Amino acid sequence: MSDTKDLLSNYDARDIIEKDKKHLWHHMVQHKIFESQDPKVFVEGYGARIKDIDGNEYLDGASGGVWCVNVGYGRESIAKVIYDQLVKLPYYAGVAGTIPAAQFAEKLTDLLPGLDHVFFAGSGSEANEKAFKMVRQIAHLNENTKSKVLYRDRDYHGTTIACLAASGQPEREEAYGPFPDGFVSIPHALCYRCPFGLTYPDCNIECARALEDVIQEEGPETVGALILEPITAGGGVIPPVEEYYPIIQEICGRYDVILIIDEVVCGFGRTGTMFGFEHYDLTPDIVTMAKGMASSYAPISATAVSSEIFEKFVHDPSRKYAYFRDISTYGGCTAGFAAGLENLRILEDEDLVENARVVGDYLCDRLRELSDYEYVGDVRGKGLFAGVELVEDKSSKTPVSEDVMNAVVREIAEEGVLVGKTTRSIPGLNNTLNIAPPLIVTRADVDEIVDAVKVGIERGCKQVLG
Repeated sequence: MSDTKDLLSNYDARDIIEKDKKHLWHHMVQHKIFESQDPKVFVEGYGARIKDIDGNEYLDGASGGVWCVNVGYGRESIAKVIYDQLVKLPYYAGVAGTIPAAQFAEKLTDLLPGLDHVFFAGSGSEANEKAFKMVRQIAHLNENTKSKVLYRDRDYHGTTIACLAASGQPEREEAYGPFPDGFVSIPHALCYRCPFGLTYPDCNIECARALEDVIQEEGPETVGALILEPITAGGGVIPPVEEYYPIIQEICGRYDVILIIDEVVCGFGRTGTMFGFEHYDLTPDIVTMAKGMASSYAPISATAVSSEIFEKFVHDPSRKYAYFRDISTYGGCTAGFAAGLENLRILEDEDLVENARVVGDYLCDRLRELSDYEYVGDVRGKGLFAGVELVEDKSSKTPVSEDVMNAVVREIAEEGVLVGKTTRSIPGLNNTLNIAPPLIVTRADVDEIVDAVKVGIERGCKQVLG
């Protein structure tokens, strides 16, 4: 039998591509296209660069495609700590502890003052599912009806059925219903397309104040929690205005609503602070996280909670079902804890969160140079997380089609840069380029990204729109 290392390092490119086409089910891809073209296959990366099986090199402006390889590729120190830990102890279920689990939990709570208990799992969707289950169980334990979870239009919280029910992206839900009851939306916070037809700052921040209207409509006695991304990610990279979150916080406090902040994308430096909510005057009750938590060198996620939340599950053992009756198999895999600890060391020792802030400001400034382009409607972002919304006409703000977006992204890749885009998420509004490179990027890298985006918009829009 062949040595596994040989299989991974000695291969025929055509053979791998054919194996891919025959057996691999890609995420979010219509496989009909592979009847006329080959799938993209990546083989190696270093720093902010990644190479495909044909030898083409790209500057990765999407951090692994879904904004998660925060510290960049080729980090031998992370691979080594994973190896060392797996040899020593690869796993034990979360019903018991392990050394790296305890160490990582302490480290995370140090970064999140006020949140002092951490429940580990394997993905961002799981982390949010845990939060929803906590809300539901608290309602049962208290024998009340505060089990509903509110969410914001255009936010996304995961791929499971409950997480889709709590996501404001209707196209992701299509064909997967019926969904569970108890999930209700509030308006989005995108000023460029204000749901109330108002203009900031002369708007009284109605998008935030609408939360109280929804609570009243649903019945305050039924609403248990609100989940929000600090900055809407896949729904168009939408940073709310500064006044937004204090209003949200005050309303949640007044109605005894648990505030869940989904840091799966924004967490661990992406926006120029360790966590996205730190840009705002905001104190969450629960924070969920994944992606940049270990820069995706190993799968791991977490749901961090306040003592007040945790204590609701601490009772005399004779109260049979009063503890949090949940488990995640891969929440006990020690590779994630080891990778997470080393990932945090790198973020801190290399000052990458500050780099994300400084170089991120430069990225956003450079992208704003595109504002005069015929097809650029809006540029927005924080840190190394930016969105460029494309429109057919600036005055009407008519969004470009997904065909245009596909052409633009394809042309950017032809320039040697990979970026993301909203895809099959929001009816008629899948028109935002998402730019989120690794936190190690330099100003020179940003120049390369923006130059490629300029060319991509010019060529891609011209191809489809003429």
